[in-house]
Amino acid sequence: MHRNNPILLGAIPAVPPNDDTFYRGTYRCAGVWRQLEAAGVPGVQGVWSHEAGGSRMWLTVSIKQMYPGHAKQAGLIASQCHAGAYANKYVVVVDEDIDPANMNDVIWAMCTRVDAREDVEILRGCWSTTLDPTSYPDDLRIHNSRMVIDACKPWARRADFPKVARSSKELDQRIKAKWAKVLPRGV
Repeated sequence: MHRNNPILLGAIPAVPPNDDTFYRGTYRCAGVWRQLEAAGVPGVQGVWSHEAGGSRMWLTVSIKQMYPGHAKQAGLIASQCHAGAYANKYVVVVDEDIDPANMNDVIWAMCTRVDAREDVEILRGCWSTTLDPTSYPDDLRIHNSRMVIDACKPWARRADFPKVARSSKELDQRIKAKWAKVLPRGV
């Protein structure tokens, strides 16, 4: 079978976003969500595998906290369950008020709810791939380290943690509609 000027289809592992990151991310986050629930982690509100991480190297899990250690449990299991373990580098667990697919919300939660001393775990010797430029060989296997970040409000301070100051979605929509001609696209 020969064709002049063939159209070659494929998913090139290039800088995201690309075809590969779009389709792989949805499958991965669905698998992680299913495996979190199968492991008995309650209150999962959402899982997102970010395109910026090639849909393998960054996971965000949104939970409704139900008990002390819940966020850390969700993050550790997401980082090690089969669907989330391969080539993973970062797992961020956020509260249910954070959209796991909105990177600005996730980074905001990290900046306002993480105490690096208490809320960051570093795991060593995790399953990786030679495609990870920071992986390290150990015998004949490839490993990496990964970070699990609890970006939820501290369990012990839920009652007195500062309230979030933001406008309502309705007000945001009205302002965007009113000023659409002068606002940059995507705002």
